[in-house]
Amino acid sequence: MKTALTIAGSDSSGGAGIQADIKTMMANGVYAMSAITALTAQNTTGVTGIMEVTPDFLAAQLDSIFTDIRPDAVKTGMVSSCEIIEKIVEKLTEYQAKNIVVDPVMVATSGAKLISDEAISTLKEKLFPIATVITPNIPEAEELSGMEIQTKEDMEQAAEKICDSYGCAVLLKGGHQRNDASDLLFQKGKKPVWFEGKRIDNPNTHGTGCTLSSAIASNLAKGYDLETSVCYAKNYISGALAAMLDLGKGSGPMNHAFAIKGEYQNENV
Repeated sequence: MKTALTIAGSDSSGGAGIQADIKTMMANGVYAMSAITALTAQNTTGVTGIMEVTPDFLAAQLDSIFTDIRPDAVKTGMVSSCEIIEKIVEKLTEYQAKNIVVDPVMVATSGAKLISDEAISTLKEKLFPIATVITPNIPEAEELSGMEIQTKEDMEQAAEKICDSYGCAVLLKGGHQRNDASDLLFQKGKKPVWFEGKRIDNPNTHGTGCTLSSAIASNLAKGYDLETSVCYAKNYISGALAAMLDLGKGSGPMNHAFAIKGEYQNENV
């Protein structure tokens, strides 16, 4: 069985972060492992508290994983401090990790910055250059490219700038308001590839970014190329949204297990 590692924060409500990543990896047929960067107290209505782990304890988690069950792919999510980012880069470089998917949790779709300018600089200078692919949303891509993005042409120009700047492939995620959720994959030396979004009228989208990046990592772990990995990941997240799970008082989670069927899935009715 192929293996994948998520390095991210814990979501106590289970819809995003480490919990969403593990569910996604399991549903996509790989063995999931985790190194937790922070604990959060959160639910579908918001985050009420964050407790970051120390860089040394994160390093201990990563040492434990890589010296025993080596991951075939790695996904990073919530990394909010320079010290944590630097420790991740140090350990992934030390163990020569492959298939690194970076979900740059920098800017919310509302436009609000989620981490400090200093941490963003560390992401750019140290983590992005060792990534196989990064998966920014439009506000994050605007931050990284230094340009406003309104059209598909803007997305292509921004993705090329980001790819040239950091030396990694870019999956630029569109948004319903600007681009009907179509995503763009830009790889150096290859033609841009568009993945058209499917219209799914579901307000429960908590954890979509975590889920997409984890599904990509899972497929890379199984040996698929990046374009195929993104295609399968997009199909998976569409299925998870289309299952129309409705939990919580806010923006709820998706059904990560929509495609898992078997005797242990049956409810006691």
